[in-house]
Amino acid sequence: MGADLQRSALRRRRPPELVAAEALASERRIALPTECLRSLREHRARQDDERAAAGPDWRDAGLVFTTPTGGPLDPANLTRRFRALLDRAGLRRIRFHDLRHSTATLLLEQGVDLVVIKELLGHAHIGVTATVYAHVRLHLQRQAIDTLGDALNPTDDAPDDPPAAAVIR
Repeated sequence: MGADLQRSALRRRRPPELVAAEALASERRIALPTECLRSLREHRARQDDERAAAGPDWRDAGLVFTTPTGGPLDPANLTRRFRALLDRAGLRRIRFHDLRHSTATLLLEQGVDLVVIKELLGHAHIGVTATVYAHVRLHLQRQAIDTLGDALNPTDDAPDDPPAAAVIR
């Protein structure tokens, strides 16, 4: 095992086999909304209670989300619990990973710069972000042109009429 990998495992207090499974280059700092930080603090308090209850059976892997004994979560269990939450809430089933896409889409729709979204998602190149979210950008361009058209030429067209579009080369 390389020295960098060992240092990373020590810094994060995680077993080297967990660190080796991750792309160390993807480590980054991200900003979180205040509500997320509050939830994470509450989660840490609950996890401290779980640690105390587990006693010597606790496996401290330095993970944020763990089993009741500190071990890593089984992805299949996470998927089952996520689906159960969606079902209970009456929402359609999506993949857990789709939450990442929803976040990026919402940020784009709120006018957040694509470079900022690229950094939040951890994409190495802006082209990846631009390609994945091209459909959102086209939708936003259509909205922008419709807004401009309304400002320049207000009409009494029905609001449900499809917007006009043209291919420009």
